[in-house]
Amino acid sequence: ELRPLVPLDGGRFATSDLNDLYRRVIIRNNRLKRLIEIKAPDVIMRNEKRMLQEAVDSLFDNSRKANSVKTESNRALKSLSDSLKGKQGRFRQNLLGKRVDYSGRSVIVVGPELKLNECGLPKDMA
Repeated sequence: ELRPLVPLDGGRFATSDLNDLYRRVIIRNNRLKRLIEIKAPDVIMRNEKRMLQEAVDSLFDNSRKANSVKTESNRALKSLSDSLKGKQGRFRQNLLGKRVDYSGRSVIVVGPELKLNECGLPKDMA
């Protein structure tokens, strides 16, 4: 629901990058669970735990590592922190940019018809 599949032309679907990152975590976790059940050697278990931790790290912040998780077209996947930070992130794009009634924005300019202690407003804003 939060990361829906968007239908494209030709019967294909576009998915969120988070879907791929979550899928990697789930696959690694299930593999580790199977290794625990079959009592795999300690070396293999340590390696799988490390790979699970790397998948979780990529889910939270994929841009921190030099070898980040990439798509087939060599584009780094957008992680949870990437969707929150920056100008296009959730905070600045959606939460901080609310519209407010009875507010305005303009540029201050000089006017020869105004006194030093006066300011002019456009009629639309007054």
